[in-house]
Amino acid sequence: MKSKQLLFSIAFTALTASVLFMACSKSNSVGGTAPTASQQSVSLYLADGPGIYNHVYLDVKSITVLVDTSANTRDHDRCNWDSIGQRRNKPDSSLIWENLNFNAGVYDLLQLRNGIDTLLSTTNVIKGTVRMIRIDLGTNNSVVVDSVSHPLLFPPNAPSYFLVKLNGEEWEHYASNASRLWIDFDVARSIIFLNNAYYLAPFFHTFVPTKSGAITGHIEPQAAFPELVTVYSATDTAYALPNPSGNFMVRGLKNGTYSALIHSLRTNSSGNLFNDTTINNIVIQNANTVSLGNITLH
Repeated sequence: MKSKQLLFSIAFTALTASVLFMACSKSNSVGGTAPTASQQSVSLYLADGPGIYNHVYLDVKSITVLVDTSANTRDHDRCNWDSIGQRRNKPDSSLIWENLNFNAGVYDLLQLRNGIDTLLSTTNVIKGTVRMIRIDLGTNNSVVVDSVSHPLLFPPNAPSYFLVKLNGEEWEHYASNASRLWIDFDVARSIIFLNNAYYLAPFFHTFVPTKSGAITGHIEPQAAFPELVTVYSATDTAYALPNPSGNFMVRGLKNGTYSALIHSLRTNSSGNLFNDTTINNIVIQNANTVSLGNITLH
């Protein structure tokens, strides 16, 4: 399914993919008072952003959510969410925009991988169903490749924000009037290298750890680092970049049967590439975690 050429294309020219931001040198703005009777508490996490770069910095200016306060959010399923998100307009009085509290600034996506989370915000907003998240970016975005920093540009005519459109059922209701959601910003698909420039085309998905599966493992030898792990099924593909110790984790997987392709991006001391290794028939069901144990590349 995945050829060596395609993997190198993913790794180096980039289509990259997983959401947003681990603070470079700042704490996260979270917490606050308990919600009132007319409010709910929403918590937004950022997770897992693998990609073959030294750093990917995003300049995050604001995060807003659109809350549907109507009795039946399904009545709005045919709304033009792109238009609503672009103008932050309200086709009717039941759709309310709310700002989330967080520390605006530059975040390094590559700090988020192999099961690491950062809590972006916990904010009290009006009660209802959260149907959309809008994340606005500034202009101080960059990618570091081979220790050289390059501007990370928006494609021509593309907006400087992206929208996470939701059905409303994605959130985990973990306490009374409290919900939380994880955004996986897939760096491996979200960066496009074209005409000697790097462009940002965000690719992401949302998940809740208690409702989705995970695959873990440990890759040897250390001389094979860095490795790219591609986990795929008939309908889903995800990536992991193991840490220098060889450990990796892929989260947010739907039920299904997966394969894991491990590909080293480095030659050995004799100048030979390490052989790819594929592990098949990995079954994800009922939010289980499957450990592949030790995997040795030859």
